[in-house]
Amino acid sequence: MKKQILKTVTAIAVIATALTFSSCQKEKNDNDFTTASNQAMADESYNDANNVADEAATTGSVSYKTDDANSLLAGCATVTRDTVSMPHVTTVDFGTGCTGADGKVRKGKIIVTYDGKYRDAGTTITITFDGYSVNDNQVSGTKTIHNDGANGDGNLSFSISVNGQIVLASGAGTITWSSTRTREWIAGESTESRDDDQYSITGSAAGTAANGDQFTATVTDALIRNLAPGCRRHFVKGTALIQRTGKPDRTIDFGNGNCDDEAVVTINGVSHTITLH
Repeated sequence: MKKQILKTVTAIAVIATALTFSSCQKEKNDNDFTTASNQAMADESYNDANNVADEAATTGSVSYKTDDANSLLAGCATVTRDTVSMPHVTTVDFGTGCTGADGKVRKGKIIVTYDGKYRDAGTTITITFDGYSVNDNQVSGTKTIHNDGANGDGNLSFSISVNGQIVLASGAGTITWSSTRTREWIAGESTESRDDDQYSITGSAAGTAANGDQFTATVTDALIRNLAPGCRRHFVKGTALIQRTGKPDRTIDFGNGNCDDEAVVTINGVSHTITLH
């Protein structure tokens, strides 16, 4: 069985400060990326945990391969699996600190509960956390994945929901996050390698950014994840619309399929290139 539950990892570590122009000028030159950054960080945090939980549940260990096929977390966490009781429970324990090859320090536990195999229609997988943090950003809440079976195109489809919060390090605030997504396995499902896998993600999310702004994020053009080496860290295509209270709409565009670490945020018709981390 292919070693994955959901392979969607995207991360943004962008910090921006709102400009202090007059209200008219500020609307015109709004380049506050805080909400877009917080939305992307939440998305990345729960999907990063998902990748770790997936491998632990299916293999009993954690290596979490990176683009260059080197082990990111091998020997970095203790994995405990109960495959006898139902539902099965797997715990990934990073202890008091484990630095991966990506430079991130993970602490605490990721707990995954599942009642069947990833590929089996009807299987439900639930991911929770116990004192879990990444670079001292505290991640909590629940992520649930349900295998809906084959869709009209014959591709496996999964319903995904997240309800959680991230308490940022150094008292920088709290991000609350909820999302409902549909994940379609559009390529590579017939092979055992994950290198040819591609996924299409649609749906929406809502939450509160660390600065208190409420926002919604809606996928307007399906986000594409390509797991070929060199492409795995970020979405390679697709757009999302972010709407904030009292602020202009903004979009995040992940590109046209190229494997890179850039995305474009557009506000009031003005585009800004940001770097994905």
